[in-house]
Amino acid sequence: MTHPFEIELEIALPASPEQVWEAIATGPGIDSWFMGRNEVDPREGGVAAMDVGGHREEAVITAHEPGKRLATRTSAGPDGRFMAFEYLIEGRDGGSTVLRVVHSGLLGDDWEDEYDALRRGWPFHLHTLREYLAHFPGRTGVPVFALVPTGTRPAPQIRAALARGLALPAEAAVGDRAHAEPAGLPPLDGEVVWSDDERIGVRTADGLYGFHHGPGVALMFHHLFGPAPEDADGAWQRWLADLLA
Repeated sequence: MTHPFEIELEIALPASPEQVWEAIATGPGIDSWFMGRNEVDPREGGVAAMDVGGHREEAVITAHEPGKRLATRTSAGPDGRFMAFEYLIEGRDGGSTVLRVVHSGLLGDDWEDEYDALRRGWPFHLHTLREYLAHFPGRTGVPVFALVPTGTRPAPQIRAALARGLALPAEAAVGDRAHAEPAGLPPLDGEVVWSDDERIGVRTADGLYGFHHGPGVALMFHHLFGPAPEDADGAWQRWLADLLA
């Protein structure tokens, strides 16, 4: 049985409507703050595709008004499930922009858990968008992804391991300094810009790093704005696996 849902959020961004449009409506822009590797055919009827860890999802662009409105919708699954996204852009005085996001659709039988995960995830992603536009304007990021299954390990134990790997206190707070030395990669030195019971976000001089954990999995979505090290995905995968071994 399917269940309809809708999540609506609004955020003020330190960027022009044109900059916000580039961030939400182009593949390189989305790569710089959201999830996975993205491709966008920029027209109504075109396809917006996202690849996360080899899993590709596609949506049809149902509205494409540069600088104003973008909307997409996935195909319905066998049970009728689908997701739709709408982004509305409004310029404000002083060169800032308000972005309104509406995420809606139909979820399946476990809709309550799915809805809760979506509801909790969006504020983090929009915060990452703001960090991107505030600190890396005019640049595009290279996405890095890693995932490690954690089985039935308790969430506090995974969180403690992530904090330890980043040289952070167990109760990491915004403003704390993070440090990590993944083998084969430059050291990570940065500031915690987001911390809740599922995510730690770190900003460095050349990247935005997101460390997440949920039921049965730990994963990371990073965005690198300098030269991307060779096999960054693999190096971070090994770091995460060793940390949780």
